[in-house]
Amino acid sequence: MAWKDSSFYSILNIKCPRCHEGDMFPKGTLYSVSKFATMNEKCSCCGQYFEPETGYYYGAMFVSYAFSTAIFIGVWIVLSMLVEEVTLLMMIVALVVSVIALLPINFRLSRSIWIHIFIRYKGPCTLEKKKS
Repeated sequence: MAWKDSSFYSILNIKCPRCHEGDMFPKGTLYSVSKFATMNEKCSCCGQYFEPETGYYYGAMFVSYAFSTAIFIGVWIVLSMLVEEVTLLMMIVALVVSVIALLPINFRLSRSIWIHIFIRYKGPCTLEKKKS
């Protein structure tokens, strides 16, 4: 099995769950404030729709919640290692900065994981698939 065939590759690179080739989000929009949440409607390679039904990504909030919890714990551990006494203000500032900085990544990875749970890999796109 090639690295590109793994779901882990597809999730981390935010690729189509069906073919692992098409991008779920437009290129160059990760840290664009107004465009980081804009998704492509469907895969440019296999035609898989990225929002199969209205409200499909509500469940991705639970994945995002897990990521946010990991960020909170990570910030707390790092602050505890760097500073002798962690104050409430220090913790709040560190959390706000890290959560806002990682928001676009958290958002996209959560959606990528969520769609990969429900849509299985069917193999790479071939010329016949791309034409139809």
